[in-house]
Amino acid sequence: MLIGVPAETTAGETRVAVTPETVKKLVASGHAIRVQSGAGIAASVTDAAYEAAGAEIVNMNAAFAADMVLKVRTPTDAETALMKPGTVVIGMLNPFDAAGLQRLASAGLTAFALEAAPRTTRAQSMDVLSSQANIAGYKAVMIAADKYQRFFPMLMTAAGTVKAARVVILGVGVAGLQAIATAKRLGAVIEASDVRPSVKEQIESLGGKFIEVSYDTDEEKEAAVGVGGYARPMPASWLARQQVEVAKRVALADIVISTALIPGRAAPTLITEDMVKAMKPGSVIVDIAAGKGPEGVGGNCPLSEADKTVVKHGVTIVGETNLPALVAADASALYARNVLDFLKLIVTKEGALKIDLEDDIVAACRVAQDGQVTKK
Repeated sequence: MLIGVPAETTAGETRVAVTPETVKKLVASGHAIRVQSGAGIAASVTDAAYEAAGAEIVNMNAAFAADMVLKVRTPTDAETALMKPGTVVIGMLNPFDAAGLQRLASAGLTAFALEAAPRTTRAQSMDVLSSQANIAGYKAVMIAADKYQRFFPMLMTAAGTVKAARVVILGVGVAGLQAIATAKRLGAVIEASDVRPSVKEQIESLGGKFIEVSYDTDEEKEAAVGVGGYARPMPASWLARQQVEVAKRVALADIVISTALIPGRAAPTLITEDMVKAMKPGSVIVDIAAGKGPEGVGGNCPLSEADKTVVKHGVTIVGETNLPALVAADASALYARNVLDFLKLIVTKEGALKIDLEDDIVAACRVAQDGQVTKK
């Protein structure tokens, strides 16, 4: 099969869908790989490295003229126009973007959105959300350490003792857990909050302290269980109690990293403006949900601004919306392996396309085929 890998054109996107490692494996399986010239430069991969792995370096049009196109982000209108009907497109295509999916379907493309893969053991090796969230959690802490004008660890020096930074993590999914682990390695004192009581053991195993909020009704207990590894929207009664407990910790915190996202919904507000006002001058918030708040404004903190770092009430608020792209080399390496493992489900050993809708992962990821949007 002829597989094309174009350079990403979305602003700030530095990742690439294949690496020399995965190109070698695809070529060994009998595929011909076309990589657009310069596609991997921002991820520290040269054209020469791709050629050495067996890829052909081509221009943009040739990359999009392949039978299958591997992307990181959804193709733009201009990119979609370069693909012939029947082309298979694989990438993070945002299954909640109805207009984007309709555009792909109208172009006659067969599209697979990897974010839609079920959160099952079998799908772990192709779980792009987890692989990229892991990087986001790490980078969030590193950015916080850069913006924070004090040390993370406790230091005892001849000039006196420096206290350890107090870090609060809000939302303990993959990104939150990595943030806890990274902040702990840097010597911080960590507290973490999540709607799911099941994460308490994970938090404590990484050296953090769980901020506990009681579950007083059956509705609260049921919502706290979550679905498919994701948190569910919690009842207002529980959120009110959580906000009181979190507000106490945030007021004492030096660093707050918020990671709470619910697929297909606006990010919940966890850090109110009053909570920001109560924080110490020089404190730092890294809002991983920036740009995903109600109507696309704010994130877990309504004061955050997408792709900007701002200072509000003496607190530095970082609103980077694509943290994995700031660690492009490793983010691309992990993403490319996710893509490679997904291809094994839809391409036979002989190199032919075979879309088996009896496979739950394939069925879940398919978002467009035969001119129709298949993901509702």
